[in-house]
Amino acid sequence: MCGIVGYVGDKQASKIIIEGLKRLEYRGYDSAGIAVINGQLSIKKGKGKVASLEKMIGSGEKGSIGIGHTRWATHGEPNDINSHPHTIESGKLAIVHNGIIENYNTLKKKLSEQGYTFYSQTDTEVVAKLIESFLEKDASSLKKAVQLALHQVHGTYGIAVLHSDFPNQIVVARKGSPLLLGVGDGEMLIASDASAVAAYTDKVVYLDDGEIAVITKDNYTVESADHIELSKEVHELTLSLEEIEKGGYDHFMLKEIFEQPKAISDCLRGRIDPDKGTVTLGGIDSIMDKLVNANRIIIAACGTSWHSGLVGEYLFEYLAKVPVEVEYASEFRYKEQLIGEGDVMIVISQSGETADTLAALRAAKERGALVIGVVNVVGSTIARETDAGVYIHAGPEIGVASTKAFTAQVTVLTMMAIKLGLSKNAITIKEAKKLISELAKIPQKIEEILQNTSEIERISNLFSYAPNFLYLGRSYSFPVALEGALKLKEISYIHAEGYPAAEMKHGPIALIDEMMPVVVIAATHHTNDKMISNIEEVRARKGRIIAITTPKNDEVGDLAEFSSIIPETMDVFSPLLSVIPLQLLSYYIAVNRGCNVDQPRNLAKSVTVE
Repeated sequence: MCGIVGYVGDKQASKIIIEGLKRLEYRGYDSAGIAVINGQLSIKKGKGKVASLEKMIGSGEKGSIGIGHTRWATHGEPNDINSHPHTIESGKLAIVHNGIIENYNTLKKKLSEQGYTFYSQTDTEVVAKLIESFLEKDASSLKKAVQLALHQVHGTYGIAVLHSDFPNQIVVARKGSPLLLGVGDGEMLIASDASAVAAYTDKVVYLDDGEIAVITKDNYTVESADHIELSKEVHELTLSLEEIEKGGYDHFMLKEIFEQPKAISDCLRGRIDPDKGTVTLGGIDSIMDKLVNANRIIIAACGTSWHSGLVGEYLFEYLAKVPVEVEYASEFRYKEQLIGEGDVMIVISQSGETADTLAALRAAKERGALVIGVVNVVGSTIARETDAGVYIHAGPEIGVASTKAFTAQVTVLTMMAIKLGLSKNAITIKEAKKLISELAKIPQKIEEILQNTSEIERISNLFSYAPNFLYLGRSYSFPVALEGALKLKEISYIHAEGYPAAEMKHGPIALIDEMMPVVVIAATHHTNDKMISNIEEVRARKGRIIAITTPKNDEVGDLAEFSSIIPETMDVFSPLLSVIPLQLLSYYIAVNRGCNVDQPRNLAKSVTVE
């Protein structure tokens, strides 16, 4: 969501910060701003894109220390006043903030009574004035003033604070919102996302909740909430600039759709052996006994990750014969949490920073459950806080609408289910060999789909201005129907709904007429006859049928008005193939409608507030 970048060194800070903010644009934002010290503090900010901020700055802002921000509005509408950085009456302090201060109204009332004036609608300005109140009592330490202020704050934050009376340092702190330090040679950076610092250093320090750090160009110190100085591990970034560039594609989303064969190959590499029928997942080896003896598995996730979790439910129940429940992470913490020792929770998050998923993780751990993470970003908070886990190794995903992360997540869940099925003797070595051999072929089969996109492009051209879409699937294809509908909603702004095909008769069938495109995922053998019946029901009401099906499925092909053909595979692997045409359908429709594919309105890549 919101993005933070900071720099202190000998170079022109504004150029580095602007470049970093551009790297964070994919996260979603509505305004941008920067604060730089060059003798005195200078702040430039406003509603709109980083490009507008860059023009506002021009060749000015020559200082070598500064902080910048891209804002995704929570408190207060997107406008110039509410954009970050926020300051104080003297103009000496600037603060940028990711997160939500839950008690800001109480603090604001108290500070107003003390004579402080507020100009914005934000919770962040309250923190700025609170820090100011402590500096007025003791102006000797910016860090101490920030610490005292944060002791009164309830909520989540990743903050960076700059003050012209302390012109050589930036104070940063985090609780529930990611922050890292980039360690350079005679320079230091801060960011909420590693992509913002990758051009300048491959050495980073991840801050944990409750920690506060002071950075100068030559050094950094980190303290715990109890004021104990910490020695933090320096991690090496594996992120490269090439990975976060478009590489000749028009959009990151299209690039990432076409990267899926490689992403899945990378996910599988070194982990499967078709000849032996084995799966090796070192991240969960130490907890396999607990996983084998689990009473049940609960999968918690949000958005696209929740859909991959639904596929995982089918996989674990079929291959490992273990009961599975899939929870919206955002709802899990508010229900009666009947989870404890003997239960296993799998949390899924591309970024590893999703606030609701992190909250579900912590609630499960508090009650004694074993928690396994399935994440993409190495060193992320979820990766650090889970008991065990498996990285999906999909590479950086910049497009807000997740594509390759979904298929890589499903791939990891598939490997986990096969491994657990073998350990529980729910499947034989012979069956495992067959499964793993077919799984190894999936990247090539996705490549086949991507080599011929002309039919999906033609279908997209015909239906780009349909007001509604309906997506239907059964069994493994039901979560794919949900995911297809979500993709269309996210980037084209067309209303779309996914349903289990049998549920069509329980309401959605009333919507079907000659204006309704109905996308039918008919790619699993064991549900094919039933799907044919559903297609007949749609045809009888003149619905426009778009089928995702296989080469030998002539009956579906004959009944559908349009078809996108995917290679044959085993039913358990069908989501990995059938989702590809749906990703492309949403992409081409969004492009035809002139939508901002990589930065759809109101959305953020990593949802770090609840």
